[in-house]
Amino acid sequence: MTMISYPPKPSPGDRIAVISPGAGLPGLFPRPFELGLERLRKDYELEPVEYPATRKMGSTPQERADDIHAAFADPDIKAVIASIGGDDQITVLPLLDRELIRANPKPFFGMSDNTNLLMYLRNTGIVGYHGATVMTALGRSVAMEPLTAESLRAALFTSGEYELRPAERWNDVNRDWADPATFDAEPETRPGSGWTWVNDDRVVEGRSWGGCLEILGWLLMADREIARDLSEYEGGVLLLETSEEMPSGTEVFRTLRNMGERGLLQRFSALLMGRAKTWSFERPNSPEEAARYASEQREAVLRAMRMYAPNTSIVFDVDFGHTDPQLVIPYGGIVRVDGPARRITVTY
Repeated sequence: MTMISYPPKPSPGDRIAVISPGAGLPGLFPRPFELGLERLRKDYELEPVEYPATRKMGSTPQERADDIHAAFADPDIKAVIASIGGDDQITVLPLLDRELIRANPKPFFGMSDNTNLLMYLRNTGIVGYHGATVMTALGRSVAMEPLTAESLRAALFTSGEYELRPAERWNDVNRDWADPATFDAEPETRPGSGWTWVNDDRVVEGRSWGGCLEILGWLLMADREIARDLSEYEGGVLLLETSEEMPSGTEVFRTLRNMGERGLLQRFSALLMGRAKTWSFERPNSPEEAARYASEQREAVLRAMRMYAPNTSIVFDVDFGHTDPQLVIPYGGIVRVDGPARRITVTY
């Protein structure tokens, strides 16, 4: 079993590395990136430090690995945060120096393609933090979403238990970052419907694992960073969410079915399923189409879980991942899912 521990936390006034382990989108869309940096300085009193590939589109895997190494090796850097995700971070993993990173543990914040690095850190013995990238969470137009801002602050600066709360309002419809008018108004939100619980007659507490389902599928196909001994995940809490690529219900089911055939789904005692991202620029769904897509995804998840892990506790529509707000969840850290009390508590 991998011994996993929480790295030391930063304090206000500390330096925080800002890197792009996936795509260098800050170079294409500077406005949300620079807005996020400004909030790190003013709202969190941290000093962001950029690295050579942070704003570089088309950076090589080696350049991004070099930035990761530099950020972790620098004793003046107290935490690391990703600018955004991407789609090829899996190519960076073989270039990383595990011993260097293990010797310099730091909190890392990221989601989406950063599932790669979060899983790598977990296997290195370091708790990471799923959520709160610079461009999507910190760079939100007008103001950060309050639940996002609160959970990020707690994850950055505190240790101990933190209770997650369902969003009263949420959003998954993006506006064009290239249009300056995007940043003149807050995103339009819609009422939340709370969480949906399945097998809620028990309390589960365990270490988290999972992330963006599409990235997880790629890691499984490449057989990279998946434990050989699946007892590593026994009794844990599975985190799953889907991206703006909006995989079909059939694709979601097949990925989960393959996880079940591998013996993975059966290991986890609880599943937190992130609220489905139901809109993209390529597929601007109407509200009716969005609701249908979300329903099909839920049915796909339930179908797979009934086949392979029928007794697992499940909570749907938890606000982490590609929707707004973007709650921060410790990756490899302790998550408590209390069905009878309808509460989810994480340990930061």
